[in-house]
Amino acid sequence: MKTLPIVQIRTTPSLLNIDADPGQFSIRQPKADVQLSTRPAKLTVESYPIRLSVDQSKAFSAYNGGNMIDMNARIYSGIQQLFLQNMADRVEKGNQLAAIHKPGNTVANIVGSDWQAKPFPEIRTPASFDNVETRVDTQAPDISFQPAVSEMKVTVNRPEIEYSRGKLDIYVKQYASIQFTPPAIDVGF
Repeated sequence: MKTLPIVQIRTTPSLLNIDADPGQFSIRQPKADVQLSTRPAKLTVESYPIRLSVDQSKAFSAYNGGNMIDMNARIYSGIQQLFLQNMADRVEKGNQLAAIHKPGNTVANIVGSDWQAKPFPEIRTPASFDNVETRVDTQAPDISFQPAVSEMKVTVNRPEIEYSRGKLDIYVKQYASIQFTPPAIDVGF
């Protein structure tokens, strides 16, 4: 039996070659700028001097009579009192002389007891431990305090983004082809 000759068809597919490198991102962000400033705490203390006052006028008045105005006032009031006492004494002695009929009321007894001098009024004040007055005046200090203050200023830098494109090469590595091969013809009869 005889077979029919077959035509051979050979095809070669086309091959595409794709060479691709991906793109690259470059992201860089500079550090934030930080400015820190601090104002230190402040303590202020203002103190006042102590005032000491000493009043010795009563002590001087007890030692030597004090100033002339006060001493003259004491003498004047003392002489007035002494005058009134002497007048009362004279009246009493006059009354005793008027009652001479009573035993013991003789002129010698009445006048003989009046031989001592009357004292002059005291020009000094009484001495005492309270004659010197001291006074201490103090004042509380003024204290002011200001607390420390810290200030922070932050400046954020934006990110820097760069993109480098990749490459994309597309080319034909092998072209498509069709090849027909006819059957061999037998020429011999």
